[in-house]
Amino acid sequence: MIPFDFDYYRPATVQEAVSLYARLDREGKRPLYWSGGTEIATFARWNRIYTEAVIDLKAVPECRALTVGDREMTFGSALSLSEIHDSGAFPLLGETGGGIADRTSRNKITLGGNVCSRMIYKEAVLPLLLADSDVLVAGASGVRRVPIGRLFDRSMRIGRGEFLVQFVMDAGYRTMPYASVKKRKASAIEYPIVTVAALATGSGIRFAFSGLCDFPFRSAEMERILNRRELPAGERIRQAAARLPAPVIGDIKASAEYRKWVWTITTEDVLKALEPQA
Repeated sequence: MIPFDFDYYRPATVQEAVSLYARLDREGKRPLYWSGGTEIATFARWNRIYTEAVIDLKAVPECRALTVGDREMTFGSALSLSEIHDSGAFPLLGETGGGIADRTSRNKITLGGNVCSRMIYKEAVLPLLLADSDVLVAGASGVRRVPIGRLFDRSMRIGRGEFLVQFVMDAGYRTMPYASVKKRKASAIEYPIVTVAALATGSGIRFAFSGLCDFPFRSAEMERILNRRELPAGERIRQAAARLPAPVIGDIKASAEYRKWVWTITTEDVLKALEPQA
C-alpha cells in the first residue's frame, strides 16, 4: 500500500499531460508520470519516492499506439509488456520483455516504465538499442524525435517534465534472426544473472547485455570484436570482455566471476546460433 495520498489525473492528449505537469510542478506537488505504476508503487512503499500528484498516460492515444507498417514499427510507451509480447509485432522485443517478472506483473509493467526504471534491469531497452530505435519525447517545447543512442546512456536521459511517447524503428528488424537469452540462478521469474539479446543483420550480429554491469548497454567496440570471424569465438569473447564499459557486478545472486563466466558461455552459444544467419 502507498503510504501517502496523492491527486490522480488522466489526461487525454500529449499537450494536456505536459501542461498538467507544468502546473502541478509550479504548485510544488512533485508530479510523476504514471504508465503502469508498478515501480512508483514499489518505491513509494520503500519510502524512496514521494509525490502529491500522479499523471496517468494510459488515456493518451499516442502512448498506446502499436502499428506495423511497410517501413516502420511504432510502440507506445504505455503498452504493457504482455501486450507487446502477445501482438507478435517485434518478436525480439516481445520475447525479451516477456521474460520479465511474471505474467500478472507484465500485464502492468509498461515499455516506457521498464526503459526508464531506476533498477538496473531495464531489459526491454535491449531490443530498442539493437534496432536503432527513435524515441518520441514530449515536453514543454513539443514532441521531438531522437535516436535512442543519444538518449540512453546507462539510463534514459530525458529532461524534467518530459515523458516518452513512442519508440519507432525500421520494420525490417521484425523478421531478422535473433536471440534473447536470460540466465537465472533458480526461479523462472527472479532477476536474471545475465541477459543477452542479439540480432543478426546483413552486416553482422548486434549484441546488447543486461545484468553484467550495473546498467544495460550495447557497445559498438565489443560488437566489432565479436564479429571478427577470423578469430575463434572464445578469443573474440575474451577480447570483448576487456572492453566492458564498467566492472562486472557481484551481488547476492552471483559473484562477479560467476556472472562473467555465465555471460561468456551464453555469448558463445548466441554466436554459434546466429553466426550462420548473419
